[in-house]
Amino acid sequence: MFSSNKLLMPMLSLIVALMFACGNTSVQNQESSADVNKLADYKGKTELATFAGGCFWCVEAPFEGIDGIVTVISGYAGGKEKNPTYGEVSGGKTSHRESVQITFDPEVISYSELVDIFWQTFDPTDVGGSFYDRGSQYESAIFFHDAEQKKVAEESKKLLDNSGKFEKPVATPLIKYTNFYPAEEYHQDYYKKSPTDYYSYRKGSGRDKFIQEHWPELSEKKYSAPSKSELKKTLTDLQYEVTQEDATELSFQNEYNGNKKDGIYVDIVSGAPLFSSKDKYESGSGWPSFTKPIDARVLEKPTDSDLGMLRVEVRSKFGESHIGHVFYDGPEPTSLRYCMNSAAMKFIPKEEMEAAGYGDYLWLVN
Repeated sequence: MFSSNKLLMPMLSLIVALMFACGNTSVQNQESSADVNKLADYKGKTELATFAGGCFWCVEAPFEGIDGIVTVISGYAGGKEKNPTYGEVSGGKTSHRESVQITFDPEVISYSELVDIFWQTFDPTDVGGSFYDRGSQYESAIFFHDAEQKKVAEESKKLLDNSGKFEKPVATPLIKYTNFYPAEEYHQDYYKKSPTDYYSYRKGSGRDKFIQEHWPELSEKKYSAPSKSELKKTLTDLQYEVTQEDATELSFQNEYNGNKKDGIYVDIVSGAPLFSSKDKYESGSGWPSFTKPIDARVLEKPTDSDLGMLRVEVRSKFGESHIGHVFYDGPEPTSLRYCMNSAAMKFIPKEEMEAAGYGDYLWLVN
């Protein structure tokens, strides 16, 4: 991540990282064997998403470990040169950008959800680089693979631009995808291989500070789950059976199926934000249905084979509780139907969101 025109960082981290990077620039580009095996073994449907947000280490890591994402590869995209090396790209000797390419299952997680996460990994208003990585090789971009991805990205960018979250306009361009070259093996999963250097880099570059200043915290520390004994006291019998025992409430006879008010739906167990009323639609199923969550990183989606059916369950990551299921039969732009149990959620009306501590999400409701 270190170009010759980068601003000075803490001296020790800079020296260590420079030694590491310069000593490996001759390594040939290649995907990790683990990623190759994941792709070979995966039996579901797959699509690609390609993003550039400056340092590819820092864009790769936030997408790792999310259900529905098969692989995340760091590499180089959008340039004319074939088989570029890290030394060439980071030195500004090519027309490529440092990028990540994500292989995902659209029946589990949508492209729209990936774009929502992408915006939260960097400064989308930065022109000419990213934090103290300067030069076109570190400029951000969304490389759309088809017309539908372009449409989704355009609408997402417009929504973010009108949100008032940033003082400057969103500058990230949408560029038609042409190519992607995996980076050298030592760059893959760098946050795991060299965590000290990785986190020092994130902090020293100002990336972490920017993200913390502009995006709400989503962590187990903030949205912790009470013990089951406590939940027995605070939840109704139905809420407990649904969230803790994976029960399903009756269709059409639940609290939020017909709710048309503006606001957000939060996890009844942990309080983590789950869905916006803006993404709610009438599915005809009898349960509250949504096209996407507020942030896919607060959910887990294990395979559910109960009742003789193969389904994708939706669970609260922080609440460690059952919420519902997701099906690949929904409307555009995601084609997903998040079919939820009202008993697993609490609705916060728009006019109460600020007082309840969810003011950061008002722009997703307006």
